[in-house]
Amino acid sequence: MSSWQVMVTDHVFRDPSMPAARRILEDAGAEVTILQCLDEEELRKRLSDADAIITEYAYITRRIIENLKRCRIIARLGIGYDSVDIRAATERGICVANVPSYCEDEVAEHALALIFACARKVVALNTNVKRGEWDFKLALPIHRLKAKVLGLVGFGKIAKLLAEKAKALGLEVIAYTRSPSEDVARQYGVRFVGFEELLRKSDFISIHVPLTEETRNMFQEEQFRLMKPTAFIINTARGRIIDEAALNRALDEGWIAGAALDVMVEEPADPANPLLARENVIVTPHAAWYSEDSAVALQTKAAEEVARVLRGELPRSLVNPEVKGRVWWLEGCRRCRPSSPDTSGSCSPHL
Repeated sequence: MSSWQVMVTDHVFRDPSMPAARRILEDAGAEVTILQCLDEEELRKRLSDADAIITEYAYITRRIIENLKRCRIIARLGIGYDSVDIRAATERGICVANVPSYCEDEVAEHALALIFACARKVVALNTNVKRGEWDFKLALPIHRLKAKVLGLVGFGKIAKLLAEKAKALGLEVIAYTRSPSEDVARQYGVRFVGFEELLRKSDFISIHVPLTEETRNMFQEEQFRLMKPTAFIINTARGRIIDEAALNRALDEGWIAGAALDVMVEEPADPANPLLARENVIVTPHAAWYSEDSAVALQTKAAEEVARVLRGELPRSLVNPEVKGRVWWLEGCRRCRPSSPDTSGSCSPHL
């Protein structure tokens, strides 16, 4: 029987058995159970005996965390970790890890594809042709992309890749970030500006910031009013960065020209969401991260973090470093670390 119980709350990989992750975890002596469950109460019961949890879209709430008996790590299948109650995990001495690097190229390419689709009205033209309307004028106005201004909100790895691709196409790139650097600006050929200036000058705004209390509803009516009436907003980050009611009003009032969204406040999107009925809004189903390559990398890196913790080490991508003083399983405990030479006592959960 395996020493460790690794529970996967949910995933969207094509192979339901998650072979890339399973090989790593089983080699570490773990038994892997894939639940495919999003219900809080069911997860609260079924995760209670887990030594490690891997999660994608399930919310790991305080109620779930407080019922965990011996969990060491919650590993998020993704870059963001707003679906995990970090404070509750830290209080219980549980490491939270993410996968910060696996799909940067994919997201940058998807954002660029959405920019192209907005500029060239690709989706509208395709829809018109398929309903028997062979007339490019139905999608007017269409403007040349070269020399237009792309505004990047955030300037991390994905935004940097997008900037390089956009510059090669002849776009002018400006960016807003909390930590602007002249050296970085010169390296990537961008100009850092204030948020308000970015809103006023950009023909396309692409969002590349994490969801935090500061960025939640970062785009409201006030921000949309400052944008050009010909501008488009592109979001491949997190849905709640945009106030969808404000976006609907901006489109109703003509404050902006359109939007392209890979993420939404509610996922899957409610079919009754008015954004879905708009011809000037493109929606893709949170697909920017995906390629066959990134799917393998995501599984592999998350599983490696779990295996590392099961060996008694801290994860490399620890998102709650303040947990270090509370990590009970790093102390000598014959039940937690049966192979360790320094196991003269027991840790607090096993007293």
